Amino acid sequence: MTSATDAERAAAEAEAAAHARKTSPRSDLWQSLGWIALGIATTIGSLRMDRLEKQDINPYTVPGLLPGLLGAAIVFFGALMLFRSWRRLAKAPHVLHPRTEADRAEARRMWTVLALCIGFAAGLVGHGLPFWAAAAVFVTVTIALLQFAERSAKNQRLRGLAFALAVGLGAGVVVTLVFQEFFLVRLP
Repeated sequence: MTSATDAERAAAEAEAAAHARKTSPRSDLWQSLGWIALGIATTIGSLRMDRLEKQDINPYTVPGLLPGLLGAAIVFFGALMLFRSWRRLAKAPHVLHPRTEADRAEARRMWTVLALCIGFAAGLVGHGLPFWAAAAVFVTVTIALLQFAERSAKNQRLRGLAFALAVGLGAGVVVTLVFQEFFLVRLP
């Protein structure tokens, strides 16, 4: 009897926590579909990679194995999220969750990060700049943009820019060295 009561209490607490975060079931539904699409694309991309059979590569070390497993995991967890949102929609299909200013700020940050990532992949990598410089620019701009409001409120814009530049240069050099020297991956 107590385990059923505990399970009901845990479910009620989880539902209350989700409501407190103001996550709407519809939002979860769309986000889960996005994660599933990303996982499928990652898995397909990893399956299309060269297996290097002619070089007698061990099947457990072929390129694309880890991205394929990660893609499958993303699809799995996206499906769990889809199931959860579907269940929540079935319980209360017409419950509206008003968007707050915090929700809008979070959405702006998400779209900013997405635009930066696409800009890095499509615009910086392989288009003239060496990889370490492209990575340094990406990390620097990302940190500077995401911390701009906080640094401005504290009147530390110059300090924030110096921090972003230091981290960006360090990340660009370290990532390049790790991939080229340890993993023996030629970077563009």
